[in-house]
Amino acid sequence: MSSTDLRTEIREFLSTRRARITPEQSGLPVYGGNRRVKGLRREEVAMLAGVSVDYYVRMERGNLAGASDSVLDALVVALQLDDAERDHLFALARQAQASTTRRPRTPPVTVRPAIQQVLDAITDAPAWVRNGRHDIIAMNDLARALYSPVLADPRRPANTTRFVYLHPQAAEEFFVDYDTIARDAAAMLRIEAGRNPHDKALIALVGELSTQSELFRQRWASQDVRFHRSGRKRLRHPAVGQLDLDFEALELPSEPGLHLNIYTAAAGTPTADALKLLASWAASQDQLGTEHDAPSRPH
Repeated sequence: MSSTDLRTEIREFLSTRRARITPEQSGLPVYGGNRRVKGLRREEVAMLAGVSVDYYVRMERGNLAGASDSVLDALVVALQLDDAERDHLFALARQAQASTTRRPRTPPVTVRPAIQQVLDAITDAPAWVRNGRHDIIAMNDLARALYSPVLADPRRPANTTRFVYLHPQAAEEFFVDYDTIARDAAAMLRIEAGRNPHDKALIALVGELSTQSELFRQRWASQDVRFHRSGRKRLRHPAVGQLDLDFEALELPSEPGLHLNIYTAAAGTPTADALKLLASWAASQDQLGTEHDAPSRPH
């Protein structure tokens, strides 16, 4: 990301966060009925953050260099940022303060054999490893069976966000809550872009999605960011029907930039039974050797 792009990113993020908050939400008095500004005025944010108007204007114009953690935390409170937005703001500030000679971090595209062994040892739950770009790096057998619609695209590594936006018909059939999935996918990419703005593959992916998907362009322009740590995901598998799964996304300390995703279902539920059926289906597909229905492990 160039310095100009970074300034634009900072400006758009801060201005969109400011625009969504009303004076009433911030406990500020409102005088007169004609406010030409959507949300808070810059001077109101400055007052809430305890900084001068000139200083806040400079920050919103894209200059976070030199901003202390205490000033950034004051902005977090003033703009009512959530944890993901705070993380993104601090990441942008780090980029503004970083040396131009800093080497970009390239997210891994493979895992050590020991990580694959861990995945293969998990036999009752779909489990896989992804990087910040949402490339699927490694999977166990049940995850390959579960994500067979995603893996039907021959491009490797498979990428869940590319599937969501560039194969919308298949994605809407697979993800029951497609609109939420699409929103979260773009928001997760945005937070990764703040953390690792020089990742060439990420830049190329965002460019590809922006060129080919109007929905992605809209989601990307929103400047929304979100964590993806745990929750419920509802999938509609072509072989076993609907699955209401709990998911956990765990960072791998030994593999910076990689996350282990695991889907589970409570014992005795219809989804738990469906996972057992999915395992039998996957085994039958392996025996038949049908690569289309049971894609081979991505390399």
